[in-house]
Amino acid sequence: MPSVFESVLKDKNMGYAYPAGRPPQAQALTRVAFILPEHFSMMAFTGAIDALVTANFLSESAVFQVLTVGLKSRLVMSDLGIAIAADLELSQLAGPVDVLIVVGGLRVRLASDPALRRRLRSAGSLGTTLGGLWNGAYFLAEAQLLDGFECAFHPDGRAMMADVFPKVRISRRTHVIDRNRISCAGASSSLRMMLGLIAAQKGPALTQAVEEILGCDQSCEVSGISTVLVDSDPTLPQALKLALELMQENIEEPLSIDELAACAKISRRQLERRFCRFVGATPTRYYLELRLTRARQLILQSNRPITDIAIATGFCSFANFHRRFRDFFGVAPSSYRATHERRR
Repeated sequence: MPSVFESVLKDKNMGYAYPAGRPPQAQALTRVAFILPEHFSMMAFTGAIDALVTANFLSESAVFQVLTVGLKSRLVMSDLGIAIAADLELSQLAGPVDVLIVVGGLRVRLASDPALRRRLRSAGSLGTTLGGLWNGAYFLAEAQLLDGFECAFHPDGRAMMADVFPKVRISRRTHVIDRNRISCAGASSSLRMMLGLIAAQKGPALTQAVEEILGCDQSCEVSGISTVLVDSDPTLPQALKLALELMQENIEEPLSIDELAACAKISRRQLERRFCRFVGATPTRYYLELRLTRARQLILQSNRPITDIAIATGFCSFANFHRRFRDFFGVAPSSYRATHERRR
């Protein structure tokens, strides 16, 4: 029976395993439409859409359908002076969508737009999740669709929002998800807002996997095989942190668990308990998963021969490496590169 990742590394390896003989499982598709006014924030838009595209990449089948909608025309100029060819104009958006988001920006003109107001109110009446990036929530508030909701907004516009829309609760937080209303205050927070949406729509496992890819560089230092879940945990014991670092530094010639415990100045039993609590697996299991993760990275991102990769990841026996890799990723290491390209 194929093995599965048990430790926190399971999120990092989601989307890279191909169970033999099993076709991809279709999942519920969420339709997300982004409305693009002139001079919309490109950074806010790409941060949000990148989260959805990455979620599709990591899933067995697409879980989000993304539509771009020009407010006035299909060709929309962003704040960077780069024109985007939207999928369709607002007047052409037919049928219901699950999530409808207005992309704001520093130079977006905040003024009533009757066609946009009608479309937002129609979507709101159907229970659609409505959102705004940067100051895009203005258009939801103008349509009276944020009354009684908490809303994130760019700091420069908060005074105006509080004055013009007193029924809207303006938040100081960078992003807010309040029932079926989502908003963020600027370009950098759009990714966080969309991670919250993915968590609500698709669950925490996929969300953590997306964050492993897109949120891995938010700290000042990033290890070669890091996990956001562990790296961001302020309660992580120092002894465990040292053991994890030693494992990452000694992949080609793995240390024994007794050696790791001695270096961390705790007993083997204490080390095992801390691994199970914070990492989700025993030290032996995590070490194996760490080495296989490194092997997967080298196979996909280098042209090194498979035998060299086996040695570089601590496998003295190629037969053992072949068996272990196939058990976890569903494909023999010798054909994994080609299999990955075909599936993408």
